[in-house]
Amino acid sequence: MPPKFKEMKQKVLKAALFDLDGVVFDTEPQYTLFWSAICRQYHPEHPGLEQEIKGSTLTQIYDCWFSGNLKKERPEVTKRLDAYEQQMHYDYIAGFEKLISDLQIHGVKTAVVTSSNLPKMESVYRYQPAFKQLFDAILTSEDFDKSKPDPDCYQKAAARLGVDKDECLVFEDSINGLRSGRAAGMKVVGLATTNIVEVIAPLSDIQIIDYRDTDYERLNSLLSD
Repeated sequence: MPPKFKEMKQKVLKAALFDLDGVVFDTEPQYTLFWSAICRQYHPEHPGLEQEIKGSTLTQIYDCWFSGNLKKERPEVTKRLDAYEQQMHYDYIAGFEKLISDLQIHGVKTAVVTSSNLPKMESVYRYQPAFKQLFDAILTSEDFDKSKPDPDCYQKAAARLGVDKDECLVFEDSINGLRSGRAAGMKVVGLATTNIVEVIAPLSDIQIIDYRDTDYERLNSLLSD
C-alpha cells in the first residue's frame, strides 16, 4: 500500500493589518515637508535628517534628536505637529479602498495598527468620515506598551481580531514597521512609498508601490509560500 501522508491544512488569510501613514494614506510627502522645517531649525548641522527619521515614532525622534539642551523644545515641536496634522490631507493610496472591499467580501478582517495617537486620528476621521467603517479594529499608540520594531502592536492586533499569527498579513512601509511585522512571525507586504524596493525587500515577502494590482487571491497565496 502507498504510504499515507498526513493532510496539510491549507492556511487561509483571515486578517490584514495595516500601518497608517504611507500604507493607507499617501501622507509621507507631507510629513517630509514638516520635518524638513523642524530639522533645519533645530539640527542645521545635519542636512537630510528628515530622511533618516522616516518611519520613526515621535518618541524615537525625541529620544535620538531632542535630548539634552533640546529636551525643553519637545512641547513646542509637539504643538506644531498637532496643528500640522489637523490641516493635512488624508488621501488613500491608489487602489486601497478597492482592496479593502475585496478582502471583506472574502471574510478577511481588517485593522489599522499605527503609532499615531488619538488626537491625530480625530483629524483623520474628520477628513475621511467613512474611515472607521473600513476596519474591524483601529489600534493606536495608546494601545501599545512598546513601539515598532517591537512586535507588541501586531501581536495585540491579532489577539483583538481573534486570529493566529500565521493567518495574518502585515502591510508596512517603514523599516521599523517591517521589522515589527517580521518579529511578530507574520507574512509582510512592503509598500515602496517611503523607501525604495531594494531597501524594503529583505524585510518583506512581496513589495508593491500601491494596491492597484493587488487582490485577495494574490495575498492569500502568500500564506502558502
